[in-house]
Amino acid sequence: MSNPSLLILPGDGIGPEVMAEVVKIIDWFGVKRGIAFDVSTDLVGGCAYDKHGVPLHDDTMAKAQEVDAVLLGAVGGPAYDDLDFSVKPERGLLRLRKEMDLFANLRPAQCFDALADFSSLKKDIVAGLDIMIVRELTSGVYFGEPRGIFKEGNERVGINTQRYTESEIDRIARAAFELARKRGNKVCSMEKANVMESGILWREVVQKVHDEDYADVELSHMYADNGAMQLVRAPKQFDVIVTDNLFGDILSDCAAMLTGSLGMLPSASLGAPMANGRPKAMYEPVHGSAPDITGQGKANPIACILSFAMALRYSFDMGDEATRVEKAVEKVLADGLRTADLLGNDGETPISTTEMGDAIVAALDASL
Repeated sequence: MSNPSLLILPGDGIGPEVMAEVVKIIDWFGVKRGIAFDVSTDLVGGCAYDKHGVPLHDDTMAKAQEVDAVLLGAVGGPAYDDLDFSVKPERGLLRLRKEMDLFANLRPAQCFDALADFSSLKKDIVAGLDIMIVRELTSGVYFGEPRGIFKEGNERVGINTQRYTESEIDRIARAAFELARKRGNKVCSMEKANVMESGILWREVVQKVHDEDYADVELSHMYADNGAMQLVRAPKQFDVIVTDNLFGDILSDCAAMLTGSLGMLPSASLGAPMANGRPKAMYEPVHGSAPDITGQGKANPIACILSFAMALRYSFDMGDEATRVEKAVEKVLADGLRTADLLGNDGETPISTTEMGDAIVAALDASL
């Protein structure tokens, strides 16, 4: 059998720096665990625009469709702010999500014990936090038509359309229920059924899927604005949250900060199974390209490393190896090692991006 295949797209800003530390972990698995991956590398985002005039070349898109999983760093930066909307770096990311049909975005928010004091919320509110937000990723207001800026009379109007079909809601609901069965067996569906027809349909379809096929899973419904409030009031009441594209974008960033830093949060974007049974998949950290610290060795690689751990679990059915990586990260944090984003105000000295990667590799060695 051939090795699992990975396409690495480091992207812009700190993307190449954090991805270099992920490559160390990938290489470690080949040398120490006999688990080899066929790895290729290409461009996405601003760097792709610089070379090809588009944020994602057709050849790169074709490669992404062929591999078992894509690992992405980050895209964008101020150098591209004045580009036409159609060729901005983020359009490359959206194209990957849309053409690979990565409809389920999984964003875990887990608070490591060693970082509970670093959250902006009280320790007892976030200690032990472990929730999963399942965001619908390929429909909704980001993709609905009509969209654009139009002239109406003497002024311009900006239009975006919130649009969902029953089948789109059905498949994201099933993804959430399946995940919940492997976790705390509880799903909270969030929408705005009180003011949006798409929210009414969302609630009806989620309830129907639950009643017909997942009655063993506890289901609740919540308006998304109340959900935002509850995330900062009592986040541990949740296990799996399922929501649409727009609300998922907002709520997952809110949940990410409960853990103390965006530099800690991975994500997985999954689609339908391929011929080999593995899902179409792309894994990326939640954080952005952070141009203000690019090239300074200050970036936290943990989110990108944990994104690879999610690839091990969801694409390659290597749950034990994923746990090995997660435990290595936990050990490094428990030992007090911190990148700059994880420091308090006690005069602590941060370690660099490469030093954090090396420390996690050393913790993996210790796990053998």
